[in-house]
Amino acid sequence: MKKTILSLVFVFGVLSAGAQTKLKPVYDEARDPIAQIDSALSVVRQSETEKFVLCQVGGNWCPWCLLFADFAAKDADIAKAIDDNFVYLHVNYNPRKQRDAAQKAAVADLLSRLGRPERFGFPVFVVLNQRGEVLHIQDSGFLEEDKGYSKEKVLRFLKAWTPAALRVAE
Repeated sequence: MKKTILSLVFVFGVLSAGAQTKLKPVYDEARDPIAQIDSALSVVRQSETEKFVLCQVGGNWCPWCLLFADFAAKDADIAKAIDDNFVYLHVNYNPRKQRDAAQKAAVADLLSRLGRPERFGFPVFVVLNQRGEVLHIQDSGFLEEDKGYSKEKVLRFLKAWTPAALRVAE
């Protein structure tokens, strides 16, 4: 009887551990997000192919942020759509770490520069052109499906905001 109980506990523990695989943190909390964006803009300006900057604003504190980053890295079609058309950034935003006036001002500058995306929740995606102008802010809730993200919806979003798609629209 004890062996059966121990076996069941062991099996349950293994299954639970597998179901709760921890997602890798992707946001560099020590990095200045404005400098990160400026660096990405420099890269897109010097790129041989026309690209935009795709900012995923959120933080390591946000499970949906980490879930999207994992999804984007593991799905070959999503990864290719991003790599072909964007410089992809994880722009750290942590509302709980705004302790002093300087930090609050830096966060206000960041959010203003990105078109006040926090109104949509997190993660939120901001597409910037080569001049750093906000082209689009995407509420990630529209990309979700069940307990994850919809490949179809994410690809539709990404393809709609590529440099090529916007040239066609002009």
